[in-house]
Amino acid sequence: METNEMRPWDKFISEEEKKAYRSAGFGNKGGIGSKPVLLIIDVQYRTSGSSSKPFWESIKEYPTSCGEVAWRAIENITKILRTFRESNWPVIYPHVAPKKLYDGGQLAAKVPKIMNISEEGYKFVKEIEPIDKDILIPKKHPSAFFGTSLSSYLVDLKADTLILTGCTTSGCIRASVLDAFSLNYKIVVPEDAVYDRSFTSHAINLFDISEKYADVMTSNQLEVKLKELRKKINFVK
Repeated sequence: METNEMRPWDKFISEEEKKAYRSAGFGNKGGIGSKPVLLIIDVQYRTSGSSSKPFWESIKEYPTSCGEVAWRAIENITKILRTFRESNWPVIYPHVAPKKLYDGGQLAAKVPKIMNISEEGYKFVKEIEPIDKDILIPKKHPSAFFGTSLSSYLVDLKADTLILTGCTTSGCIRASVLDAFSLNYKIVVPEDAVYDRSFTSHAINLFDISEKYADVMTSNQLEVKLKELRKKINFVK
């Protein structure tokens, strides 16, 4: 979707660099199919804090929190989730399971504080918490696909489009996007419904994802497309 609005990456990516991508043919749109699935990835208190606070305040509670940017994204995730609920479309929650001592490995070597999160931190943020019919996918690694049953559920749902929300943009979102792309799914990443503790990493990764792997748009733009799809499906019925 072409837009004259500022994109998150505009202050980092030069016009010359954008032109280079265009000339190589990157950045085309993949579109949205007829069987969308919403993935809400790692929206747990450990990544948001128990309430909206500036980053340096929030990490006093959970060192892995992204602070107030998480809560701005959660507002937009809530809107998308409402549309999925109203449309009776599937929602899946890939989430980090509580860490055990034997889960250390390279993750503990790189980010040791992630091994010391309280049980409360692993709870889903109330505003987007799952209901009984939702699918919960515990994971141990960045990608929602790696070592999980996600692919099996998606096959059973006959999914053709994945809407990825949550965090972090540069970590679990990106890793999941790459695996989803490799499995040939259409992918949408709402730029204001994903979050990261670093705005620079958030922006640069969104640009790269947009150019190579997924359609990146605002949650409002996505809402328009989802409502058009719902109307189309209802008309066919």
